[in-house]
Amino acid sequence: MSESANTWPIIPVDEFPRRIQAFKEKMSQQEIDLVVVFSNILDPSAVRYFADVASINESVAIVIPLDGEPILCSGQACHEWSRYKSKIKDIRIMPEVGEVSGVEYSLEGLLDFEDLFKELRARYQVRKIGIIGDLIFPYEIYRKLLRVFPETPITSAEMLMYQLRMHKSAHELTCIRKSGQIISDTFAYVAERIQPGVTELDIQADIEGQMLRLGAESYANSFAPMIPSGPERTNLCMNRNTLRQVREGEIIDLQAGCVYEGYNAVICTPVVLGTIPAEIKQAVQVAQTALQLTAQAMKPGISSRELYAVYSAYLEREGYRQYSPYGSVHSLGMLECETPFFSAARDVYMVEHMAVAIDSYFKGLSWGSFRIEDTFIIQEDGCELVTTFNEKYLQRYLS
Repeated sequence: MSESANTWPIIPVDEFPRRIQAFKEKMSQQEIDLVVVFSNILDPSAVRYFADVASINESVAIVIPLDGEPILCSGQACHEWSRYKSKIKDIRIMPEVGEVSGVEYSLEGLLDFEDLFKELRARYQVRKIGIIGDLIFPYEIYRKLLRVFPETPITSAEMLMYQLRMHKSAHELTCIRKSGQIISDTFAYVAERIQPGVTELDIQADIEGQMLRLGAESYANSFAPMIPSGPERTNLCMNRNTLRQVREGEIIDLQAGCVYEGYNAVICTPVVLGTIPAEIKQAVQVAQTALQLTAQAMKPGISSRELYAVYSAYLEREGYRQYSPYGSVHSLGMLECETPFFSAARDVYMVEHMAVAIDSYFKGLSWGSFRIEDTFIIQEDGCELVTTFNEKYLQRYLS
């Protein structure tokens, strides 16, 4: 472990009201008077960004009035956890974000969103409403918005939040670096323990156990550790691990990330036990060089199409372009893969202190598929490698 292993950075309390104030300035520019923010287990990031709350077995929401104080909306089971964690002090208990089985609790102060929206309508002039959680926002809450505000335009406010999240604060970057250190040290521990006969689930257990021992709160928000092995299973882009035993000479994909204080770092690494077949060695060398060339091009102001041109042109020259199904760069932060995605079809520009991952993914070769992925921070004059494991480990494919 590195010498910073025993330091535990956090996001300070005073950063949260600054985030809300910066967001309100964007609301004002768009003439939005009220924003409803929804988060669930699939995407816990928005509410955590504003309030430091990620609910445990429920969803959670925030309402942010332009001219008033925000309100955190917690489910019944998590309301004590929400009060313990939340940097927003006004907390309401709402069944619409509670356990999906509809468990009935005898609690004082239990409301629903229609009650809350009526309260807000009476207190504030609401001429335009924004929502955050475009792909997950629940119908039950949306229909109550329509019932209470039938004539009020409703728009997405999601990009207003992501405009703030793209440029990470110094404290956010420190948490991402810590997450990167944890997952790098975890991979160093786990890779040496893999031997013929262990199962994909054995390797997952080692990954999860070690990252938790090193201080992670969880695995990457977007996926649990994936360790597909052999030609059939590695050709599945996403998968669940099984009792399949790994073997010498085949491709094994280590794919995992961790969350520290809400911030992600991710690594993906191809592993081969015993003698590495020449065709696997060559493909890994090409994928790693493509990742390195892309990293060398990353800096503030460069566009996604420029980065994709660097990546794809090299693969074309080496004869591997047909095996790469998507562009190699995506944003990272409070999600393992978050907005904006670096599209090959439209320009998305890098900004200083953005966190990104380069995912050099080869799919559909005769012997299987693999990823090489690392986490980076965009700095003024280039990029900083956050996850250090691959830099040394992949040298075995060069000999």
